[in-house]
Amino acid sequence: MVKNAFIPVISQEKKEENRGSVEFQVFSFTNKIRRLTSHLELHRKDYLSQRGLRKILGKRQRLLSYLSKKNGIRYKKLINRLNIRESKTR
Repeated sequence: MVKNAFIPVISQEKKEENRGSVEFQVFSFTNKIRRLTSHLELHRKDYLSQRGLRKILGKRQRLLSYLSKKNGIRYKKLINRLNIRESKTR
């Protein structure tokens, strides 16, 4: 598991955006999701981490649905920048 893979991107984002913005929160959740996914590939029976991953996925999904309702252009930019799929229920 590579721990510091996403830190340079986070430091660039912190300078550009407000930490409370929806984009930054989705960005940090995405990094956590990628870290937990790589952890779970090694430790398949770590059920507490699986639960944490599901909770973070739900939070990110709620934020993305909020953003898509409020501002579709920002939503599309964020989806493309983070290389994540668009939700089925928009």
